[in-house]
Amino acid sequence: MGIGGAYERELRSVLAGEEKGVRAITRSCNETERAQAMKICQRPFLVVRAPGSGSEGTGDLLALRGDMCFPIEVKSSKKSKLYLSGRTVLQYQALEEIGNRCSIQPFYAYRLKGVRGDSWRIFRVKTEGLTGKQRLLSRRVPELPLTRNGTPYLDWEKGLPLHKFLSLISKSENSNSILSSKTEEENSFPKNEGAVFQYKSSSDRTASSLSNS
Repeated sequence: MGIGGAYERELRSVLAGEEKGVRAITRSCNETERAQAMKICQRPFLVVRAPGSGSEGTGDLLALRGDMCFPIEVKSSKKSKLYLSGRTVLQYQALEEIGNRCSIQPFYAYRLKGVRGDSWRIFRVKTEGLTGKQRLLSRRVPELPLTRNGTPYLDWEKGLPLHKFLSLISKSENSNSILSSKTEEENSFPKNEGAVFQYKSSSDRTASSLSNS
């Protein structure tokens, strides 16, 4: 596996919440950036290398967790801009098609070589029909910019830094709504029990009146 594969492994380790991997990519980051990135250790993903990596809309990696899943295409370059052409345009189109068909949000992760600090930037593929958490997430992640002829490309300067992306996808579910749902459920039990007791009392009274008659 070449250099591209090494970067896939790097990102895979981070999304899987491996502390060693997160510390490795944030070695030259400041404390705030590192703290944001470390949040992924509390809410990790199962990350697998996609079969037929890089083709048919699968991306290079598939990140899976109970509340969300997404394919992610990994790219790297020494230049801040990376233009798509030929096969890489077909990859983008396949990701866009699978995103719309399956209502999931595909991403691009772009690593700029030889830069200090957070060297990764995240972009999203334009996708329609998203719901729930993925819809909210899509509002915070920039789409790939377009060239003059409308072809998507990667501009490292315009992407979302990885540590911010990790902080976003590590946010927990709304515990208040879970607690309120639980409280409502618990409060309903006495009412149901009362209804059962009332029903039994009514039955008992009926049986008693029949026996007396």
